[in-house]
Amino acid sequence: MGKEQLRRIAFVLTDIDDTLTNDGRLPGIAYSALERLTEAGLRVIPVTGRPAGWCDLIARLWPVSAVIGENGAFYFARHPAGGMHRRFARPAHTRQEDRKRLDSLATTILSTVEGARLSTDQAFREADLAIDIAEDGPHLTKTAVRCIVNCFEAAGAMAKVSSIHVNGWFGNYDKLTMARRLFEEMYEINIDRENGRALFVGDSPNDAPMFGFFANSVGVANFAAFCDEVETPPKYMTLAAGGSGFAELAEAILEAREG
Repeated sequence: MGKEQLRRIAFVLTDIDDTLTNDGRLPGIAYSALERLTEAGLRVIPVTGRPAGWCDLIARLWPVSAVIGENGAFYFARHPAGGMHRRFARPAHTRQEDRKRLDSLATTILSTVEGARLSTDQAFREADLAIDIAEDGPHLTKTAVRCIVNCFEAAGAMAKVSSIHVNGWFGNYDKLTMARRLFEEMYEINIDRENGRALFVGDSPNDAPMFGFFANSVGVANFAAFCDEVETPPKYMTLAAGGSGFAELAEAILEAREG
């Protein structure tokens, strides 16, 4: 990516797991990169499959402008004067009905797919069902992961595979649709027209809609493990993996701005 291209970046959207983290931990080098980007005047927006409970903390405590969570179910942004701005893709009463259907679906998946288990962060979720495939237990086989996806889709739910979970939900939304909404409502920007002002960095198949949309899309090096599983890979790749790759990218952006 050229320096002039990097110099135009005003918004950095980033996945969290295996993009900011290394082996499930957030290294200091990645957190420092978030802080340096924010201090330089860029708006940093995590875009993650992680739950509402985590995203509330991230929006409050991390050096970020907003956070999109549960694969586009909502965005949270802390008001400078205090308090939290929350916007959901589906209204509360619909989410309540969705939860009943997802709870039933969880029973089906856990009884059908050997080794499947609920993610340990499921209790903190507002809108989706997360099945752990690699985080807190043995890695499930590709066949098992495909069976989980099939269960979601057979029930009429969306399903996305990350590096650690299969996430499923009811509703026609994803990370990209909520990113568009956030830009319109928070920043009064039509991101379709001003695509070049933003950059997205991720690591797994559930990031494909973002990779396909953003002209400045970047995969950290560990994305290479999924290259054969997505039709729209990132335009660029970092040399380093995980949080080190994110720090590498942040350094390139900051150097371009200084230049």
